[in-house]
Amino acid sequence: EDFFLSTERPKPAVSIQPDDQVFSGETVTLRCDIQGGGVSNWQYSWFKAGSSTAVSNEQQYSISPVTASDRGTYTCIGAVSGTSRNSHTSDAATLTVSDLPKPTLTVEPERPVFSGESVALKCEIKDYDGWTYQWYKHDKQSELTAVSQSDYHTVDGDTLTIRGDTVINGDQYLCRGERRDRPTSSEYSSSVTLTVEALPTAELTVEPKWSPVFIGESVTLKCEIKGYAGWTYQWYKHDKQSELTAVSQSEHHTVNGDTLTIRADTVINGEQYWCRGERHDRPTSSEYSSSVTLTVNERPKPAVSIQPDHQVFRGETVTLRCEIKGGGVSNWQYSWFKDGSSTPVSYKQQYSISSVTASDGGTYTCRGAVRGTSRYSHYSEAVTLTVSGKPKPTVRADPRSSVYTGDTVTLTCEVKSTGWEFLWYKDSQPLQPQSPVDKGTKTLSVTVSHAGTAEFRCAARRGAYTTQTSAPAVITVTARPKATVTIHPADPVFIGETVTLTCDIGSGHHWQYYWFKNSKPLSEAQQRNEYTISNVAASHRGVYTCKGRQSTQPRYSETSDAVTLTVSEKPKPELTSSHKGAALIGNPVVLYCELDQSAGWRFYWSKHTQSPENETKPETHSYTISSVSVSDGGQYWCRAGRGTPVYYTHYSDALWINVTGTTRSDSLTVSPSRAQHFSAGSLSLSCEEQSNSTGWRVRRYTHSETVSDCSSGLGSVTGSTCNISSLSTSHTGVYWCESESGESSNPVNITVTSESVLFHQHHFCTNLNVCVTLRCLYRDPKPSNLTAEFYKNGSLLQTQTTGEMTIRTVSKSDEGLYHCKHPERGESPQSWISVRGSDSKTVILAVSVVLSLVLILIIILGLFWCYKKKKGDQQNTNQTPDQSQSPGSTQLQTDSGPEPGDVTYAQIDLKDKKKPKKTQDKLLEDDSAGGSGDLTYAQVKTKKKKSRGKATPSDEVTYSQIAMKSLKQDSKDSGPEPGDVTYAQIDLKEKKKPKKTQNKLRGGP
Repeated sequence: EDFFLSTERPKPAVSIQPDDQVFSGETVTLRCDIQGGGVSNWQYSWFKAGSSTAVSNEQQYSISPVTASDRGTYTCIGAVSGTSRNSHTSDAATLTVSDLPKPTLTVEPERPVFSGESVALKCEIKDYDGWTYQWYKHDKQSELTAVSQSDYHTVDGDTLTIRGDTVINGDQYLCRGERRDRPTSSEYSSSVTLTVEALPTAELTVEPKWSPVFIGESVTLKCEIKGYAGWTYQWYKHDKQSELTAVSQSEHHTVNGDTLTIRADTVINGEQYWCRGERHDRPTSSEYSSSVTLTVNERPKPAVSIQPDHQVFRGETVTLRCEIKGGGVSNWQYSWFKDGSSTPVSYKQQYSISSVTASDGGTYTCRGAVRGTSRYSHYSEAVTLTVSGKPKPTVRADPRSSVYTGDTVTLTCEVKSTGWEFLWYKDSQPLQPQSPVDKGTKTLSVTVSHAGTAEFRCAARRGAYTTQTSAPAVITVTARPKATVTIHPADPVFIGETVTLTCDIGSGHHWQYYWFKNSKPLSEAQQRNEYTISNVAASHRGVYTCKGRQSTQPRYSETSDAVTLTVSEKPKPELTSSHKGAALIGNPVVLYCELDQSAGWRFYWSKHTQSPENETKPETHSYTISSVSVSDGGQYWCRAGRGTPVYYTHYSDALWINVTGTTRSDSLTVSPSRAQHFSAGSLSLSCEEQSNSTGWRVRRYTHSETVSDCSSGLGSVTGSTCNISSLSTSHTGVYWCESESGESSNPVNITVTSESVLFHQHHFCTNLNVCVTLRCLYRDPKPSNLTAEFYKNGSLLQTQTTGEMTIRTVSKSDEGLYHCKHPERGESPQSWISVRGSDSKTVILAVSVVLSLVLILIIILGLFWCYKKKKGDQQNTNQTPDQSQSPGSTQLQTDSGPEPGDVTYAQIDLKDKKKPKKTQDKLLEDDSAGGSGDLTYAQVKTKKKKSRGKATPSDEVTYSQIAMKSLKQDSKDSGPEPGDVTYAQIDLKEKKKPKKTQNKLRGGP
């Protein structure tokens, strides 16, 4: 305060940039300057009139952008920082804010704009000078986008021109000005919305109004545009390149104001015409009219029809009809003319003549005229109406004379003219057609069912008019022959046979034969009366019929009754013997080959020592050995054959003939002495100690169906012994000894298996009892634990830690199905043990040596008498399964040896011999010793058959049959000596035994 006592208090000066008058949107700066006072640290405050509140405390107060609300007077004042000293308040400065200038946007031409016209927009700002203009339009999102010079828009100063084909109805345009001086820009103009209207469309019409136009008629086209006046018209048509070409006044076309007349001979079908208007004012032209296509048709020509026919008969009613098709006209008026007269006889479309007479005959034409016009159709072609007297039909039959009952006869009724309904008669009685449609046809099919003579007649009816009745057609009907089919050989036949079916028709001649199987044609048998099927198969089974066809009438026979061809599996005969048990030397033996199926068979016989091609052919169902000898013992087969070439059945199961009466020394010694062996083991077969014959050798018959010696790759030969060092399943076969003179021992069947366990029975005697030891044999290495379970008929008998079980005294109750089971190695095959005969101890105590011989003879005679009495129960010996190829082959049907569960049949006949007691003691020794004098297996047969399924105790078993016979013994001896026991018969068979046979074995012999 003291400072301003000596110095004038300063007063601020206010300045405004850019000017006191500014435009909305500009930036304005107000500045407060304080001069003098010797103060530099001023603090400024700005005030707007009417407010005591500072609007700014800066020296420069900027407003951007300025608006109309910023208008008013402004003052400023300064204060020395840190003191209470102030300057004077400045003089008020007035801020004036003016609005930006706004352009005016105009449109040329005035709205509306017509399609195709260009549009010029003009932008103008009246205040200020030096403007340049910017153009804008709304895009599809209603946002402004700039419009600049392009193919569609031309910018020229203040004008924007929009090309005609770019003008779019509803487009909105705006403009704005810009310049260098203030104001540098203007407001946006108000928007202009373009309104575009379509050009007026010319309307083209055709005179005459009807369409189509007939050839020879002229056409006038008229063009009219509604809503505007002052039009002149242009005419156009398509040229050959489908482009528009102008049509003007010429010799073919006449232009008269708004019409174009096309001369008659220039009117062409399918041509298209257009028109368009032009004038001086807007719109200066119209759209093209729609096209008019000229349809030019041939002048239609009527067609005349006559009902019922062109040829009619006196008294009938005739209708003539005039039909005009095409031309596109429906309102015809008709006129009828007769015999070229110009005077119509009728003006109706249908001209009817009732009860026609001869005077109505002649030629008729018609013509049509379009009602209300002078347009006519052509004349129709002339038709001739012929009027005749009452007709008489002719009936014709096909076949003409003879037919079989059941044949169809086709009758044809011939009569002049058409449109008839036919009436038929058989033997003067009306014959009803099979269906209503047959009434309108001149043919009728009739099936004749009765033999005799039939007469057929016909008449015709048209409306109420009926012809005369025809003369008769006479048909002779005979009974139809019936075909008969026979089958040779008689049904049933067997797979592989040759079958001939014969079709026989008793009467007629020159038949062609037709065969059917299951009602379907059999093409390979057609036209032959015999149909031969070679190598018949199951696919040939079926129902067969045949019928015949002749080349002349009557043609077809009646189809034969159906015959059924039954094709069965190849049959297998059953081979039986007249003896039960062994045959005595010198006695007769009769073998029977039984075959039930059909007839005509011849029979063929084989023995194991024969090759298949050397069959015995007595051709009867029995084979007799009048005086049996030891050499007759062995394995026999039979089969049957019939036809040419011969069709053979399967071989029967093998039948063993055992011959007794002397102790046979001609035997094959096997070591180890059992019928089943493990593969990879060794085997010795010896013909030592045979009869006086020389040159004994070991022979065999295998699954390869060949007989071979040991020397032929079987093993090594030492003397009469055959040694096989390593067995395989291929060694399975039938073995026997044969001398140079042809003598042979009983055969032994050797089976080699690849399994791990065998079941073995060892038979011995002690204290005159027959005993059996049951044993499990194992493939090496043998198990350390020999414990085995022994089963009979599926029930556990014993569990033995030694691996064997002994039956001390064999009795009938011991019969049954046995096998053993090891806990690790599995189960053995099953074995059936059958016991027959009496206890040897009882026999020895009861009879002497002489009585024993007598008793044996009585038993044999008794057995023979039982055989005669019970011939049905003939299966004393055991048979092998089916042999489909040749004898011996089926007993070798094994690939890897017997499988667990297969069946082994063993028959053991123990025959007595006078020996010291020590011989019996020898039997207690191990049976695997196999010395030449220990055991003699006179017959060993094995046979394996493949199981149909998994073996069970009831189906695949091992049968062991033991015939107990007393030993002839000297009471003085202390015991039997070594080598004194002979096993006369051991039949080991592996087979799936039929239930019937199993029951028989269980029941004893």
